[in-house]
Amino acid sequence: MAVGLLVDCFFYEFGSGDFLYSFFSTISHNLEVKGWGSKYPFLLNRLYNDKISYSEIDYLQKELNEIEGHFDKMHFEKAIWNIEDLNQNTPWDQNTISSKVINLSTYFATSFGETFFEVFRKAINDAKEDRCDISIRKL
Repeated sequence: MAVGLLVDCFFYEFGSGDFLYSFFSTISHNLEVKGWGSKYPFLLNRLYNDKISYSEIDYLQKELNEIEGHFDKMHFEKAIWNIEDLNQNTPWDQNTISSKVINLSTYFATSFGETFFEVFRKAINDAKEDRCDISIRKL
């Protein structure tokens, strides 16, 4: 079952729910010293648990830009699968990962080759243009 962002009637797919949770887990584990949602509340609390209203989109965009900047400088081996069980390994390692993956920003990508950050940018731009909320949904 695919998960993605819903903006009005448009769906922006990430892929599996486990992989999206890995993205969120990796953010919190590597960038939030005080725990889940402490530094990035709009992404990890508001969006993850409910939705981002149109009036909050700029805050979400700012958080994602900052996270991407950090991920650009971090090796993809910093990815974790599940923040609740750090013993779980990601399904890809140095020998099976695509040559396109050069850091954490490029590690999290859809089967269509778009990074999660690119998917977020498209959804955010459309939400701003259409003055809509953004939520995570399963298809």
